[in-house]
Amino acid sequence: MTVSADTKRRFAFATGLRGVLMLLAGLYAIIWPAQALTVLVLAGGILLIIDGALGLWSLTFGGGKSGNYWFDVIANALSLILGVLILISPLIATILTVTFMSTLVGIAALIVGIMQIVVVTRERELYARIWPVVLSGVSYVLLGLVFLFFPLLSASIGVILGGILLVFFSFGLFGWAWRLYQRSKAA
Repeated sequence: MTVSADTKRRFAFATGLRGVLMLLAGLYAIIWPAQALTVLVLAGGILLIIDGALGLWSLTFGGGKSGNYWFDVIANALSLILGVLILISPLIATILTVTFMSTLVGIAALIVGIMQIVVVTRERELYARIWPVVLSGVSYVLLGLVFLFFPLLSASIGVILGGILLVFFSFGLFGWAWRLYQRSKAA
């Protein structure tokens, strides 16, 4: 099946549009990380409302029955309620959500770092040099402490880094859109 040149041009345009949207989102995250974080939490709240509503609808009208009917009803209702609570108070939701997630990342980094240090010191005879692994473990511990003591700052820096990645990916989409456009002209 052959794809027409017009279809290829539309696909190139759609890919370029994705690149523009990705570039704008990345720049927004880099320039205004706190607001971008709030937007992400609001988007999560909207997704929770949609998920809860669709889940309850499928249980009621869609024939989506499982062996755990009441568990599914409660889980979908809680999803719906949590989404509404996030939309009612986005600032509090952002602070609580970001603090919670940063705390989880901090605890995970602490555990990984401590485990690396303990394992390499216990089995030091198996390693030619233990200092790179110890340094890695200490880095994880320090990263975990930063996430635990400065959760909002850590999340903002993460949003900025995500924004930088979005900008880089947008240039990749621009290149792909250009190649698709060139192919549409050749066809």
